[in-house]
Amino acid sequence: MSFIETIKERAKKNKKTIVLPESMDVRIMEATEKILREDMANIILIGTEEDIAKTSLGYDISKANIINPYTSSLTEELTEKLVEIRKNKGLTYDDAKKLLLEDYMYYACMLVKTGKADGVVSGACHSTANTLRPALQIIKTKPGTMLVSSFFLMVVPDCDFGEHGIFVFADCGLEQNPTSEKLAAIAASSAESFQLLVEKEPLVAMLSHSTMGSAKHSDVDKVVQAVTIAKEKYSQYKIDGELQLDAAIVPEIASSKAPDSAVAGHANVLVFPDLDAGNIGYKLVQRLAKAEAYGPVTQGIAAPVNDLSRGCSADDIVGVVAITALQAQ
Repeated sequence: MSFIETIKERAKKNKKTIVLPESMDVRIMEATEKILREDMANIILIGTEEDIAKTSLGYDISKANIINPYTSSLTEELTEKLVEIRKNKGLTYDDAKKLLLEDYMYYACMLVKTGKADGVVSGACHSTANTLRPALQIIKTKPGTMLVSSFFLMVVPDCDFGEHGIFVFADCGLEQNPTSEKLAAIAASSAESFQLLVEKEPLVAMLSHSTMGSAKHSDVDKVVQAVTIAKEKYSQYKIDGELQLDAAIVPEIASSKAPDSAVAGHANVLVFPDLDAGNIGYKLVQRLAKAEAYGPVTQGIAAPVNDLSRGCSADDIVGVVAITALQAQ
């Protein structure tokens, strides 16, 4: 059984309700058919019956719950609740209702906020900002979490590195140039995510172009400081660095470059120093190694709200929904 099939099986054991607000995208309909057929989650689609009928032509989505914001009795309740949440920001009733009717992501987040759904997956045809802004305004950050970050769950075929080819790469979608404190927080959140999804011990490598002082630069200093902070604040996890990629995952290289590290040579969680490195890194592995790349999956929000790459396939959406359902458990 493949890794993502294992995730699906775990999702089936405690089925959650996931909202897919992008009912205007045919890939969402194809994914919905697959999710419902496999019975791994309940699906809510947001949109008018007419629009959804057009987009879903040829797909069986009969078991999905379709909510039309213009006619649903829920809209009044969600509008009043949204006004209550955002009253300190001066949001009026009319503006709140307009948001819910014109931006289905707000409607989806309100369904989660009021306990009518467990998670949201969006981003197939919207930007990361459009996906996460409503989530941060409505659902907000998880208590005790410094920041919201993202990761990709990478499944590399025929690979002995990591956890038999399974890795978490972070942050590849949100934090442009994290400070040392933020890098340390990303490391801890990523370790927690790996533990949840893979059910193995996370071994976190803080990546750099330097290994244990082999190069001197302010960029290296940032990672070194992040490792110090992480070891102090998140001592429950094995986090080490700074490490070059080969020293992080190849035992033979690690034995010469970082012989005293408990992480080097065996890392399964890779924390990149900035968004450029992370985004380039995951796409290189995805395209050149033909790896499965699920994400960007968010971490640090009080309930799971996950972004999709706009180049995603229906199968990618199915995988992210499975991960979201598991996070909601």
